[in-house]
Amino acid sequence: MGQQWSNIFPPVPTLTEKNLPDQSGASGGIGKQLTSILHQHNAKVYIAARSQAKAEAAIAEIQHANPYSTGELVYLHLDLGDLASIRNSVDEFLRKESRLHVLWNNAGVMVPPAGSKTVQGYELQLGTNNLGHFLFTKLLYPVLKHTADLSAPGTVRVVWVSSSVAEMAPTPAIDFSNMNYQRDEGAWTKYARSKAGNVLHASEFARRVKGDGIISLVWSLDALFLLSSWLTRGQSLNPGNFVTNLQQSMPRWQVALFSLIAHDPKYGAYTELFAGLQPDITQNKSGSWVAPFGRFVSIREDLLDPSLGERYWDWTEDQVREYA
Repeated sequence: MGQQWSNIFPPVPTLTEKNLPDQSGASGGIGKQLTSILHQHNAKVYIAARSQAKAEAAIAEIQHANPYSTGELVYLHLDLGDLASIRNSVDEFLRKESRLHVLWNNAGVMVPPAGSKTVQGYELQLGTNNLGHFLFTKLLYPVLKHTADLSAPGTVRVVWVSSSVAEMAPTPAIDFSNMNYQRDEGAWTKYARSKAGNVLHASEFARRVKGDGIISLVWSLDALFLLSSWLTRGQSLNPGNFVTNLQQSMPRWQVALFSLIAHDPKYGAYTELFAGLQPDITQNKSGSWVAPFGRFVSIREDLLDPSLGERYWDWTEDQVREYA
């Protein structure tokens, strides 16, 4: 309970816009806040999103707020719900860049309308939160490795956004007999399984790139277990205590209740900032779980099980193979 209480009232963030070093050399919610902080400190940031209009509106807003920044904000079209399009997004990035220091896998879908699917027919949360991010990261691995070869140790990282809800997934966290959900489990359970999948991908990626100079971390959108059964009508799941466009599918009464105990989205950005840029994170932390607002904590042991991680990785590889 101590760790869950600290998730509701996390300690002060250790890395913010006030002490982030110069970074010379997302279109909404937490990603937008993170981008704004990075731009303040002169970073070059690619905002990968489906909607060019929303991304460009966010870029204009951030640039207006930081008129003296020498950084760059670049829109990159990315639709994680369409595996066939992701290669084109990566190719577009690689035509412009030969290095990538930090990849924040920040996008996500939470409890969409029943029956929502990706272009390829996967349940939308599984397809977007897991398969899309996996393929995007897989295709960017060569440039990440190249960058690590040329950079200071510990500075090239992949940050996978999960949630404390991952720990509320059923056991086992992945049911390989029901990956297409022919047996419906409800949107919240599907969401929890997708967030557990993020942890499995992050920890298995850490094992597979060990020695390549790339640090893989998974960070948690804070969850409020004390109110979870109320907010989700009896299911032990919760979206996390930041009100962003992630909650767009939730009933208004749930969002209103949640807003009473929610943090400003910038605090979620502080957690991402810590995972991606905290200077004293070294290779021995690769595969670890980062909690709000920038600290390492333990996680349910089976989510770090190498055999489950390997099996889930291999299953995911099979799903994306024709698009890689």
